[in-house]
Amino acid sequence: MNERIYPTPRLLMGPGPSDVSPRVLAAMSRPLVGHLDPEFLSLMNRIQDQLRKVFQTSNQLTIAVSGTGSAGMEAAVVNFVEPGYRTLVGANGVFGQRLAEEMRRSGAECTVVEAPFGEPLDIEAMRKAAAECRPQVIAVVQAETSTGVLQPIEPIREICDEHDALLLVDAVTSLGGHPVEIDKRRIDICYSGTQKCLSCPPGLAPLTVSEAALERLKSRKTPCQSWYLDLKLVMNYWGENRAYHHTAPISMNFALYESLAIILDEGLEARFTRHRKNHLALVSGIEAMGLKMHVAPLYRLWTLNTVAIPEGIDDLKVRKQLLSEYNLEIGGGLGALAGKVWRVGLMGESSRARNVLFFLYALERCLAAQGYSCAAGSGVAAASAVLEGQ
Repeated sequence: MNERIYPTPRLLMGPGPSDVSPRVLAAMSRPLVGHLDPEFLSLMNRIQDQLRKVFQTSNQLTIAVSGTGSAGMEAAVVNFVEPGYRTLVGANGVFGQRLAEEMRRSGAECTVVEAPFGEPLDIEAMRKAAAECRPQVIAVVQAETSTGVLQPIEPIREICDEHDALLLVDAVTSLGGHPVEIDKRRIDICYSGTQKCLSCPPGLAPLTVSEAALERLKSRKTPCQSWYLDLKLVMNYWGENRAYHHTAPISMNFALYESLAIILDEGLEARFTRHRKNHLALVSGIEAMGLKMHVAPLYRLWTLNTVAIPEGIDDLKVRKQLLSEYNLEIGGGLGALAGKVWRVGLMGESSRARNVLFFLYALERCLAAQGYSCAAGSGVAAASAVLEGQ
């Protein structure tokens, strides 16, 4: 007989997935209906309305792509980039590099402006590169999951206006935790994932497209290289026609609806305030323990915190001890930051005051096991002061 699966309950404080509300898990257990059932089609409409509110947009083409956040990235690129297109990508982390790779695979003439892992993009370097390559699409990552950097979007939009370029933004680790403000910032194409600040299991990729981008899509000269992600086909399923395209993941959409309902019940401003306060408490605790953050204060994500690993401390031993003794997951560094930082997520359900305090308590003991000394309880005390408003 096959053994049944009983996963150990973990506190998920890594770069994703985040913790999921029991309400969301319960929604996934509801009876299946067909993907063209009138009740499911009605649910799709409600999910679109919810996503518009969370994205802060009125875009008609706002959907949940059937696939993880990486499918959202690919859908964003392959639909709006044709072979020979001139594109400009700002890459200050692994996911910016991934965007550039996707551009190249789509046949674009891709210019990349790089920045050190842990710093925002150099706007003047982006402006100079744009003047040279005259891009039709400019792509950046708002919340770089590999580094913990929050990239300002407004100056990138200004460069787009100078060249009549579409603005494509990765909001995988910001949607639901930071303001994305699609309409206010005039973002043309934006994608995210369900498993980060939306606190839904991985499997869907929220995507929204402006009217200007939609017009570009309708006038493209070559077919989209991906049939599955071709928005001209997919939007006929999500739109009024309800034309069959693929079998949507029914249970995942049940979960997304419930997770979005939780977000809207809390209210976006209250949610942003919670994420910011818990981030500031974590930073205060980290610094009280004598540790350092990797990113400068002005550009720190609230949702993904990169903590510099002290000299002489074994990265993997700390993460293994946190998992085995405290059932607490954090992430290690990626790319150029491998072995240099810990990535501590405070996203959605995981962004709780009690989690901040528990993590600092557990981290202090893991560090002590390797000979790192700090005043007992200093991190917890400092974080508590922030949480209590002192």
